[in-house]
Amino acid sequence: MQLYRHLQEIKSPFKRPVVTIGNFDGVHLGHQLLFHEVAIRAKQSGGTSVAITFDPHPLKVLRPDGIRLISTTRQKIELIRMAGIDALLILPFDQEFAKTTATDFVNTVLCDTIGVHELVVGYDYAFGRGREGNIDFLRRQGEQKGFPVTVVEAHYEDDMLVSSTKIRELVMEGQMRDVRNLLGRCYHIHGEVQRGKQRGGAEIGFPTANLKLSAEDLCPKKGVYVTQVLYDDKMYGSVTNIGYNPTFGENELVAETHIFDFNKDIYGHPIRLNLLRYLRGEVKFNSIDELSSQIQKDVDTAKQVLAEAAKERVLSCEERFNTLPM
Repeated sequence: MQLYRHLQEIKSPFKRPVVTIGNFDGVHLGHQLLFHEVAIRAKQSGGTSVAITFDPHPLKVLRPDGIRLISTTRQKIELIRMAGIDALLILPFDQEFAKTTATDFVNTVLCDTIGVHELVVGYDYAFGRGREGNIDFLRRQGEQKGFPVTVVEAHYEDDMLVSSTKIRELVMEGQMRDVRNLLGRCYHIHGEVQRGKQRGGAEIGFPTANLKLSAEDLCPKKGVYVTQVLYDDKMYGSVTNIGYNPTFGENELVAETHIFDFNKDIYGHPIRLNLLRYLRGEVKFNSIDELSSQIQKDVDTAKQVLAEAAKERVLSCEERFNTLPM
């Protein structure tokens, strides 16, 4: 996938580009269907599939306190790459860019620079100053300038609308199974392992890998989760507490993860933490023994959940294999 971070980096229009535009926060199942439509149409016409997005997210500029994002720009780039898009343009978004009219965007970005051959957008997409660039506007522009506009309709999973807004709500409620259904993958957090108070192994008997979290980011509901740790291209079962460690009176938001069957020194190393299921809320225990006993119960439950999840994956793979034509 070709990556462009400024309009000026595109020296000439793409070959018969099929284009989509959006914020694509989380690159959820709805976005993936959109990218699939773009990729298929580009292949059929012998053209180039192109996605246009923005950095930072426009609402981070227009309403700085109004949104917490599902994915970082880096994650979004990789997910769009995996969706099979040929070229991704990330336009820098600031207060000046926000003044761009929808007509100017179509003329300057879509027509003059990209050379749009066909446009594919989501059912609720709007852009430009005052969100004037809605579906009706785009269709009129397409008729005037000679590019067809295809609208991908809303997508539902288990009667839930797949949207970034809904996914953010579910993450903050700890509804990780629903989040996975809408994202098409586990919600995850990542970062470098930090040195904590060293209580986990020495005092409690359960050593932890700690990730510092920002209260300004999209943070899951405080409490204990069944998790998986991806480290050095290997996946490990784990249990994670997200919160402030009330038993010890801490005031720093941290994800503390006990990794099963693991004894490597990973301080300063990056890990990814998949959140599978919410187990319970944070509790202030009266003693370390009480805390240790509860953690052991959490570990036992987490191992059972992970075993069931592994069995479901095997059965799902067998079902798909048995339905393949022989």
